[in-house]
Amino acid sequence: MAFVVPRYTKGEINRAGEILAAVDPPFDDAWIHASLVLANWRGAHAYPINTFQSTLRSKLKQIDVDALVAQRLKRTPSIIAKLQRFDGMQLARMQDIGGLRAVVASMSELRALLRAYESAHFFHAQMPTKDYIANPKPDGYRSVHLIYRYRNDRAPRYNGLGIELQIRTKMQHAWATAVETMGTYLGQALKSGQGDVEWRSFFLTASACLAIIEKTPMVPGFEALDREKIYARLARQERQLNVLQKLRGFAIATDKIHAERGTGSYHLIVLNSQSRTVRVTPYPTSRLDDATSAYTEIEQRAKAGEPIEAVLVSAGPIDALKKAYPNYFLDTEVFIRQVQRIINVSRSQKKNAK
Repeated sequence: MAFVVPRYTKGEINRAGEILAAVDPPFDDAWIHASLVLANWRGAHAYPINTFQSTLRSKLKQIDVDALVAQRLKRTPSIIAKLQRFDGMQLARMQDIGGLRAVVASMSELRALLRAYESAHFFHAQMPTKDYIANPKPDGYRSVHLIYRYRNDRAPRYNGLGIELQIRTKMQHAWATAVETMGTYLGQALKSGQGDVEWRSFFLTASACLAIIEKTPMVPGFEALDREKIYARLARQERQLNVLQKLRGFAIATDKIHAERGTGSYHLIVLNSQSRTVRVTPYPTSRLDDATSAYTEIEQRAKAGEPIEAVLVSAGPIDALKKAYPNYFLDTEVFIRQVQRIINVSRSQKKNAK
């Protein structure tokens, strides 16, 4: 069968989540079984994601034909971290194991896409929208998350699976990519609000600058500051941390990206942060089960200590993958250019003030 089918009850899935989320769980038969349950549950989300991707692309034809569309199955470390971070979180009810992302040109296109979804008539049950642009997260994260519970009488085995659609502008996507890339090399979970205060403060300030440029609500803590002060703070923090030089140094050379031969709707991207190499393996939909198994194997190797990260995505050819998931290629060029512009404006403001 082309798509993975859920094989376990909600009770078995939640029990697997409890075992995997335990602090230092023993590597025993129960843990191995729990990993298999998670792999199946995660893989089953590919079917409803595929349905939502078709709808998304159709809507974008009328709004932003150049928008990036990508889908992914949530990484096991991220799933476990979320189970540990939120009291009462159950694996069977997690809303973002199946993720879909649209990166549009600007806030104008983003708002148009939101209106298109607001006027749509779905059978799928929509959960409350999480608007992190109107209400940015304390760490500066900005995006809109539309969350649905899949419902289709022709494929009832998938009913109830959660799908999260993230809608971002290019600026918001560039910021999130830079946070993940820097987190990879610092070995810190900056994306989850952990790590050095200085780095978290820099990215918070950067988000405030981008909110000014996009004319959206300000991130927490910057409401009383004007543009000149916020830009000057970013320039000062960048100079102290040498951010741009570090990010430029992370970029992976083209000859370090190894794309295996073959075509497929899905790609397993594996980043080795130590050797700074990326391997991309394509899988057709008919081999999605094999892809999810390989994904799980890589994650277990990472858990054992290898300096690797993996993600199973669908976004088209290599060039499209690099644009949709630049953090796995350590590509932060869009963010670098934007920060440099802000620094230049800050310098100009200083000169004019003298």
